[in-house]
Amino acid sequence: MIKVGLFGIGLDTYWPQFKGLKERLEGYQDHIAKKMESFNAQVVNVGLVDSPEKAIVTGQQLKKEDIDMLFLYVSTYALSSTVLPVIQKLKCPVVILNIQPVAAIDYEKFNALGDRGKMTGEWLAHCQACSVPELANVFNRAGIGYDFVTGYLDEESVWTELRDWIDAARVKRVMNNNRLGVLGHYYGGMLDVYSDLTKQAAAFGTHIEIVEMCELKKYRDAVTDNEVETKLEEFNNTFEVADTCEKEELVRAAKTSIALDTLVQNHKLGSLAYYYEGESGNAYENMVTSVIAGNTLLTGKNVPVAGEYEVKNAQAMKIMDAFGVGGSFSEFYAMDFNDDIVMLGHDGPAHFAIAEGKVQLVPLPVYHGKPGKGLSIQMSVKHGPVTLLSVVEGKDDVFLLVAEGASVEGPVLHIGNTNSRYRFSIGARAFMNQWSKQGPSHHCAIGVGHIANKIEKLGKLLNLRVVQIC
Repeated sequence: MIKVGLFGIGLDTYWPQFKGLKERLEGYQDHIAKKMESFNAQVVNVGLVDSPEKAIVTGQQLKKEDIDMLFLYVSTYALSSTVLPVIQKLKCPVVILNIQPVAAIDYEKFNALGDRGKMTGEWLAHCQACSVPELANVFNRAGIGYDFVTGYLDEESVWTELRDWIDAARVKRVMNNNRLGVLGHYYGGMLDVYSDLTKQAAAFGTHIEIVEMCELKKYRDAVTDNEVETKLEEFNNTFEVADTCEKEELVRAAKTSIALDTLVQNHKLGSLAYYYEGESGNAYENMVTSVIAGNTLLTGKNVPVAGEYEVKNAQAMKIMDAFGVGGSFSEFYAMDFNDDIVMLGHDGPAHFAIAEGKVQLVPLPVYHGKPGKGLSIQMSVKHGPVTLLSVVEGKDDVFLLVAEGASVEGPVLHIGNTNSRYRFSIGARAFMNQWSKQGPSHHCAIGVGHIANKIEKLGKLLNLRVVQIC
């Protein structure tokens, strides 16, 4: 569970002037805190900061709590001098909550109060917007990054925004603490896939763990018959195993799957990128041509695996998985200009939790562009809204490329691969041109639902650019 800080700001001069104002504003802040807690966050609510002296104490208090991000609730007008010391002390992402009690003041009731003192107190309870330009001015001049949530307490979009920020902070923590395994080597000549591991570690805080094929073989050699039977049961429970799958191939895949599970467990991996070829007929080739079933199981169980040593896409898949929307390994297959769709898929691994119907495990007499033969995954991504994500290493920076679209019904290729039909609001031609122009690799991660807003927030928390195509 992530830990977020919440502090409100007010002005101590007001409290003796307007009876009950402070308590009323604290009540609004408590309401916000409880809503945040309902989004599965631990909220450190330190109350109202209403003087520069209290700001220093509050900054120290929040720093000890080691919060993931900070929410600043503007309860009424407050001096920027009561805010800056807190923010400077913490040096963590800040979201300013410009949230009124209601959508609009009841002007008739307000003006009927008759007492201008009471009227002023009532106005101050709705005066959140007054401090917002002042805070932005000071933050800009101090070089402090920030964002806003603006609205009122009963507005659903306000809580959606807050939930998205909390989800993004949670995913940031996942990425900061992730251990990404790299196994084997790049697919020779696939220049777009080549990645800078140092840049990936710097951008996401990811630890890169280099793991060896010989270690995987050691675990595979130690697999018992009982373990194989248990894994075959898992295959049958998770996949629709085609009758044409040979028993020998199923056992071969089961042994490799068990070895992969052990590798992941022993290195505490949260994701994996792999590829290997070697000399024809060698023991490592036997493993690498039987990994798709096991890697699909891992991917569906929150350890996303990217083939062709695509480190960047393992990162994208982990982000999507951490948001709870899947993140299936995909590449561009074809365009259908008659239906204005783009088809994407891969020979595996896939994210079985987001499949349309049951995932099929089928034999392949040959892998396209790879050695050997073996079992593969055939599935389509669940029909409905989807989000595509690519982690891009550009000329100057690492950034996130995102597009929202829909997985739609229609004919697909029954070639023992994952493949789905995707439609985009800007049309297939414009999508392909605009997406490709950003310079991603030819792989991407696909998740269910539209989550570009969350990815945008994650980019801000990680200080990475986010480019949205549609």
